[in-house]
Amino acid sequence: MGDAMPNEEKKPLILIVDDTPTNIQVLAEALRAEYRVRVASSGKIAFEVIAKLGAPDLILLDVMMPEMDGYEVCRRLKQAPETKNVPVIFVTAKSDAVDEEYGLKLGAVDYIAKPFHLPIVAARVRNHINLKIKTDLLESQAMLDGLTNISNRRRFDESLENEWKRSLRSSAPISLIMADIDYFKLYNDNYGHGIGDECLKKVAATLADSIERPSDLVARYGGEEFVVLLPETDAAGAHNIAERFRSHVEALRLQHQYSGVSAYVTVSVGYACVTPGVESSPTELLRLADEKLYQAKEAGRNRVC
Repeated sequence: MGDAMPNEEKKPLILIVDDTPTNIQVLAEALRAEYRVRVASSGKIAFEVIAKLGAPDLILLDVMMPEMDGYEVCRRLKQAPETKNVPVIFVTAKSDAVDEEYGLKLGAVDYIAKPFHLPIVAARVRNHINLKIKTDLLESQAMLDGLTNISNRRRFDESLENEWKRSLRSSAPISLIMADIDYFKLYNDNYGHGIGDECLKKVAATLADSIERPSDLVARYGGEEFVVLLPETDAAGAHNIAERFRSHVEALRLQHQYSGVSAYVTVSVGYACVTPGVESSPTELLRLADEKLYQAKEAGRNRVC
């Protein structure tokens, strides 16, 4: 019994949106064995469900509904960043080729005419879910650094842009930490690139362990340089995380006899905090953090500025 809940949570989530209770019931019963199923009797309720549970893995959507029809629901889903990649299948009595073409042009992945044949619906749902799982896996791999398995520069750039816009709307501070392994070229030259790669992996893991909130992002910025994006974090909070990271790396006691600052691998860390304004940009935050990292190196390394 103890394993039932985790297995259930791993099932893909399907949202059925239809204003006819019998249609919802038939579809839900047919899909419940393989998927988690949530239902909504209108477009408005569908968006409320998504706001509460997050984006589903697939949406089965009726076209003819009061207040907001399925086409408008699909249009809004495709405009929202959090739902634009969710596959939408129209299941509708509007079976003309013109209607189907219109639905597919809006971004739906499939169009099933009522009355539907349940095994066909189930097969199409299964195909689109499997395709989404593969696509999600490819996308997540494209956002990871191949060596350290933390986020890469591309993921960081996208996250910084999104978090900047969010902070601009909420007038909340946003902080950025930049860290550089001290004398890493000498480490690589003397211990070899294989040992150097192991060092990068351990430092990356230590950095990832130094943050606690899901909203914080750790990324490899390039070479031996790392960044941490801290939404809704003031300067004091950024300083605490930066110092924690510096001390944790030092505590790894990775031997570095060619360092000019310690017998072990250390990092220099710079951080900056700004509250975004209409005249500012993410580039400014990057520049400020980079300046502080440079100051940390100039002041003797293995320190936070």
